[in-house]
Amino acid sequence: MDLSNENVIHVKKDGIEYLQFRKLLEYEDIINHAYSLGTNMDFRTSRANCELSKEEYANSLNNYDKLCMSIGCDYKNLVKGIQRHTNNVKIVSEKINKDTPDFRCKEYENTDGLITNKPNIVLASTSADCISLLFFDPVKRVIANVHSGWKGTLQRISVKTVEKMVNEFSCRPEDIIVCICPSIRKCHFEVEENVKSQFQKEFQDLGKENLKEIIEEKIPNKKWLIDTVLINKIILERKGLKKENIIDSKICTMCNPGILHSYRVEKENYGLNTALIELKENK
Repeated sequence: MDLSNENVIHVKKDGIEYLQFRKLLEYEDIINHAYSLGTNMDFRTSRANCELSKEEYANSLNNYDKLCMSIGCDYKNLVKGIQRHTNNVKIVSEKINKDTPDFRCKEYENTDGLITNKPNIVLASTSADCISLLFFDPVKRVIANVHSGWKGTLQRISVKTVEKMVNEFSCRPEDIIVCICPSIRKCHFEVEENVKSQFQKEFQDLGKENLKEIIEEKIPNKKWLIDTVLINKIILERKGLKKENIIDSKICTMCNPGILHSYRVEKENYGLNTALIELKENK
C-alpha cells in the first residue's frame, strides 16, 4: 500500500515506513520531519492508568531510534510531552536529559504542544486517531508539534500554539505553515449527543453554514459525524494562516488499519503513531 498523494510522500527506507509532507520537504535543508507508518511499530512511552513495562518502553525507544536514524535525527534529542488532551503548550529551550530522550519528564506533564527555535531538538507527539499538527515558520525558524484530539480541538490548542509562536517568537501567522497528519476523519468520527452539543456550543462563532459541514447527522437524534480536521483548518485560517499554508495529509486512520494505529479499530490494545519535527543547525 502506498499512501502518497499530492500533499504527502510515503517513504520506505531500511525497513521503516513513514510519511513526509511535500511542502516541508521544500525546506529539508532547515528541518527534518516524519509521521510513522506501520502497525508493527508502537511509540508508546507512558500510560495514564498503569505503569509501562520495561520491555514496552525499550521497544518504543528502539522504534524511535530506527525512525530517527532513517530521517537523519539523533533519538537522544527527542522531547515529548505527557499528553493528557489539554490545551497546554510549552516552550522547549533545552534538553533536560543529556544522553536519553526527554520522555516522561515532570516538566512536560499535562503538555499537548511543544514549541522550539533551538536546533537539534526533535519534537515528538503521538496519536491513534487524534490529530498531530506540525507547525513551521521558515522566517523566524520556529517549529511546533501539537497533539489535538477532539478535546484539544474543542479547546482550540492549534490556535493557542499560533498565539504562543507570535507572542514568544514574533512569528507572523501569514508565514506559518501547518501540516495536518493522518487522523480519524469525518467519515468515521461518530459521536453521541453529549459530544455533538459541545462542538455546537464551542464553534457557534464559525457560523451556521460551517457548522452544517462540520456536524452531520447520521442517525436521527442518536449519532453525528464530526469533522475535527475542518474545524482546525477554519480556526487557523481565521487566525491569519494562509489557506495554501494549511496542508492536509487527507488520510484517515480508521480507513487504513493495516498501516496506521487507530484507537477505534484496535480498542484497548491500541498502539501509537508518532510525528517528529526538528530544526537543523543554521548553516
